Amino acid sequence: MEEQDQSEKTEEPTPKRIADARRKGNVAKSQEINNWASLLGLIFSLVTLIPWLMYNVNGQIYKFIEGAHQVQLEQHSIQLLFSDLIVDLIKSLGPIMAFFLILGIASTYVQVGNTFSTEKLAPKWSKVSPISGLKRIFGPTALVEFAKGIIKLIVVGVILVIVAVPMLDDLPLFPSFALITSMERIQEVGIVLVFWTLAIMTIVSALDFFYQKYDHKKKLRMTKQEVKDEHKQLEGDPKVKARLANIRQERQRARMMANVANADVVITNPTHYAVALKYDMEVMAAPILLAKGIDDIAMRIREEADKNEVPIVENPPLARAIYATVELDEAIPESLYHAVAEVIGYVFRLKDKLPSDGPLHPPPPDWSLDPQE
Repeated sequence: MEEQDQSEKTEEPTPKRIADARRKGNVAKSQEINNWASLLGLIFSLVTLIPWLMYNVNGQIYKFIEGAHQVQLEQHSIQLLFSDLIVDLIKSLGPIMAFFLILGIASTYVQVGNTFSTEKLAPKWSKVSPISGLKRIFGPTALVEFAKGIIKLIVVGVILVIVAVPMLDDLPLFPSFALITSMERIQEVGIVLVFWTLAIMTIVSALDFFYQKYDHKKKLRMTKQEVKDEHKQLEGDPKVKARLANIRQERQRARMMANVANADVVITNPTHYAVALKYDMEVMAAPILLAKGIDDIAMRIREEADKNEVPIVENPPLARAIYATVELDEAIPESLYHAVAEVIGYVFRLKDKLPSDGPLHPPPPDWSLDPQE
């Protein structure tokens, strides 16, 4: 039944499904990236922090060796001695532990961002159910992780043996080395081994990261019915409807403002109303309304007209009449032909599209057109 359900999930996850999964803490995360970060921290520690640690440890050991005759074998003295030793150990190991903690947090944050959810901490029967446990152990994900671990172990083991064996020729001589020399030699071998392991893990981590992304997206796939149900749910949400309406209005307004540059004239109230008209004598039977608005929108239309050098004519009754009776991309009605023709003719004469005789003046307003009268 589960395989059948998976076979029906052919649709890519929607943004809402991905967001819901993220809120629940269900995100793509590669443990190999964390392991890689730990190895990177280890090689950094071997080069920088470990020498400092060895210096401190060496000092503590020599203090015991040189001052062994001064150690008092009393309970109080031994307690003080071990207390000092523990404090020195914390001081020595503290920076290294803090460094690895920061690395672990950073490697997780880089992968999943600021994601925190308590849902995975909530008790669930599936977590303690033997059947669910067996499915997790023998499921596809567990098998992939097992195969990946085996391959990784074999590859890393073979390469490290090839690299390490030639470096350990002097291993029988270690007992004769001074303590600091032995530790430096161990550090040298450790750096090389960790470096090669890091190189291998870089490739493994990159492959696993992309696999986890693919697998996570695959698990979130939806059936066609789930996509339809989600769409219906979103469409039925009043908040979503209002947001979609706002988006449509903003897009329509943006297109309208862009069309102002193509207008032949903008007729204004002069401040509260503005309408933009376009007229091509060769192809249009009547002028077309490209933009209209009141108050702030009217001001923006005037600003666009000024920016694009579109003539602005003040004619309050005509501006209000066009705003009230004409919709966007519609031709003006016959009742406004005469008034609009006078304005268009005046503008065309200004642009030398029509012959002019004598001085040019904008036509006087016809207040009988005002719908507010």
